[in-house]
Amino acid sequence: MRFRAADLRKALAALLIGLAAPAGSNAAIAPAHGDDYPTADRADYVLGCMAANGNTRLALMKCSCAIDTIARAMPYAEYERAETALNMQAGGGLGGRVAEFQDPPALKRVIEKLHRAQAQADLQCF
Repeated sequence: MRFRAADLRKALAALLIGLAAPAGSNAAIAPAHGDDYPTADRADYVLGCMAANGNTRLALMKCSCAIDTIARAMPYAEYERAETALNMQAGGGLGGRVAEFQDPPALKRVIEKLHRAQAQADLQCF
């Protein structure tokens, strides 16, 4: 399918107008907290969750609900830090150096926040 340059310019202009619209207008709706999670990370969570829950359509719905619940409970930057630390702890890290991912109080807090968000997701979605 070929697009004409004029059509592409119109589409780009419409996109830019939508992005530039005032926050209170109907043309642009501000993303909800948690919408900063990359699609690939959401998909990765859902695929792992589905594998642990039977790879069914029902598991898809429950796992999608779970990542949405987690995304509402904590910003992506915190989720990413907690997941990285947990993965390093579980895998032994490079050369087995995982102490830096176990001890810092700030890291413990973000991991605890993820665990609370996951528990909330379990109660809400499963």
